Amino acid sequence: MAGYAFNGMKENMVKASGRNLNISPKQSIEICSYIRGRPLTQAKGLLQLAIDEKRAVPLKRFTNGPGHKPGIAAGRFYPKACTQILKTLESAESNAKNKGMNVSDLRIAHIAAQRAPKQQHYGRKRRSIFKAAHIEVVLEEVKGLTSKNTKKPQAASVEKKTDKPKPKPAPKTETHSHEGHATHEHTQAEHPSHSPKTHTEHKTQ
Repeated sequence: MAGYAFNGMKENMVKASGRNLNISPKQSIEICSYIRGRPLTQAKGLLQLAIDEKRAVPLKRFTNGPGHKPGIAAGRFYPKACTQILKTLESAESNAKNKGMNVSDLRIAHIAAQRAPKQQHYGRKRRSIFKAAHIEVVLEEVKGLTSKNTKKPQAASVEKKTDKPKPKPAPKTETHSHEGHATHEHTQAEHPSHSPKTHTEHKTQ
């Protein structure tokens, strides 16, 4: 591998590489495809989850054999390869700090894996060939990337239908008897001739 596959370097970019890493090239290709174009902090978190075997790396190219994982199709964890690629990302992050860049605004503009020269084991395992790969990383500083990542999508407001207890109707009061008394008293006031005093006065006369 003579140089980087990425040729469009700019002032807001940094690069790092890992040479002759003792990892599988196929696994490295899948991991690079998984984190390419993501923010640096997010990519590091995904690699750490794969190392802890909490979230698998989805496979898109070399899918012959690996079983399905929850939430994705074919996937594997690959802790050894993820560890080496994570170290390469941290090396590029250190280069960005030395250049005075804001780490939270870094994005993986380019990451690729190539096959390294073949080497043979020694001793009892002689003639068996090592699996090795080269990793190259290019980080780009994007202004305002932090604010874009912190904005969470607004969840659609769904009004939950709650069965509220209906208010009980007020008990009906029978006002017929009271109204009858009121009307009767009103008639006595209007016709004083029917009062008991008028009858007594008429007898005395």
